[in-house]
Amino acid sequence: MGDSRPISPDALPQDLWSSILDSVSSSRTIPAKQILILGEPSSGKSTLAAALLSKPTTQETSADEKSDFALGYDWADVRDEGDEDILARLSVYTVPSSAPSYTALLPHFLPPKTSLPHTVVVIVLDWTKPWTFIDELQAWLKWIEEWSKGDGSRDLEILREENRERLQAHLQHYTEPSADPIPATSSISSTTLLPLGPGTLTHNAAGVPIIVACTKADLIDENSDLMGAGASAMGAMVKGKGEEWEERTDAIMQILRTVCLKYGASLFYTTPMPPQLQVLRQYALHLLFAPPAPSLGIATEGAAPIRNPFPFPHKPNTLDRDRIVVPTGWDSWGKIAVLRDGFEAKAWGEAWEHDLDPDEGETGESSAKKLYASLVEDGGIKPPPLPTFNNPTPEQVFLAKNYDENSKKPDRDPRGAFRNPTDNPAAGVVGPMGSSSFNLPNVERALTEMEGGPSPLGAAVGGEAARKLSSRPAPRASTSGMPVPPLNATTRTGLGSPTLNSTPSPGAEPVRHDVLQNFFQSLLIQKDRAGTSLSTRSSTPKPGADTPNDTEDGA
Repeated sequence: MGDSRPISPDALPQDLWSSILDSVSSSRTIPAKQILILGEPSSGKSTLAAALLSKPTTQETSADEKSDFALGYDWADVRDEGDEDILARLSVYTVPSSAPSYTALLPHFLPPKTSLPHTVVVIVLDWTKPWTFIDELQAWLKWIEEWSKGDGSRDLEILREENRERLQAHLQHYTEPSADPIPATSSISSTTLLPLGPGTLTHNAAGVPIIVACTKADLIDENSDLMGAGASAMGAMVKGKGEEWEERTDAIMQILRTVCLKYGASLFYTTPMPPQLQVLRQYALHLLFAPPAPSLGIATEGAAPIRNPFPFPHKPNTLDRDRIVVPTGWDSWGKIAVLRDGFEAKAWGEAWEHDLDPDEGETGESSAKKLYASLVEDGGIKPPPLPTFNNPTPEQVFLAKNYDENSKKPDRDPRGAFRNPTDNPAAGVVGPMGSSSFNLPNVERALTEMEGGPSPLGAAVGGEAARKLSSRPAPRASTSGMPVPPLNATTRTGLGSPTLNSTPSPGAEPVRHDVLQNFFQSLLIQKDRAGTSLSTRSSTPKPGADTPNDTEDGA
């Protein structure tokens, strides 16, 4: 056991901790860089993300099967030219839309305090929808300004100033690449710097590196001969190939370059071809590893220059519409005006400022959106117009209006439609006694059917019933010895019984009461008559039956 211990007790722990610290330090020396891709749906963001990470794209996946997340994320290691050492770990964030519900997630994953010096923003514009360029640029650039402000702390303000100085130094030290391989790597020297030109870096106070990538540039000339407006065509803007078509595309390029110059951004036209996407990737890495601005208090003559590990060897290109390359620091108002005569970069810059002013807004002829809409008509699919708004009358107002109208009518009582016009409403009889239901044929029919005779309409009920009753034989005396009063016309009908179809008179109501009384009395008499006949039959002896007197005599 004693031989297994080290000679020096501190030797083994010292070597162990040094190896652990070396491994941690080596892992922490790998810087983290981020690329934020902003664009609307179906604008080619996934293709750019795969190209920036040097990952193959799955072409067999259809557009319907692709899923778009609230915030896309992927990463890859960035190696040097010999593919030996890992220089950085690159993370790519993708936002599916400019809706606030999506953009509100970004400050949680990319806080400006920690990610501002290590982030490049790529704004994606779709060439199949050129009428949306100005709207999307204003929306995304405004969001970048708000995101870079953060919480407005003092530390963040210092970081914003340093980042802007770094971008400004990158603009002032830009030189076109040459065939000489020696200056292929860019460095910050102490040469005399010229001031920025007019309209250059007037915005972007935080110095965020921005790349405006116009995707699907290969469809510019392919769809130029289409006349109708479609989802993937430029027919609304194009009237045919030729000089007019080229002038329109050149004018769009001049407008984009003017806007990019104000924010210190670069402009690229991309196609799905890998060589074009590789150029964009090289420039994105070139911006991510741009050296910081030299300090003003320290002389840089004897210091070793800080080199960019990812130089950008491609020259600017403004002639090939499918391979446009305008790096940051190269463009100016003079170069923009050379492309096409008659373009005023200053006027477009003022129109852009007019739209950003919250007091003026987008009103007036000097609005950039209105000027651009006159050049490029909107060819998107228009939503169907909404139906006219139906503003119904409130219920209480409607009822009050009809109530006022009905209250002015003399016959507003609906029961008047069912009342006999010959009736006197002021007869003083309440209920069915005052109605004219006694003149109905069914009452007369019921009276005559109970008497056993026909029901002649219009005949006198009292006289007819009296004649039928007087022709019948008088009933026998009841077994109880109580005489049954004879039924005559006076008993049945009463005195002065009127007919049902007689003309009513002012004093006809009491007569109708007598008719109703006689009607119910006749029902009672018929009932008594039926009971008397049954009792008479039961008291009459059957023929051949012995009576009590006969029995006594025989005895």
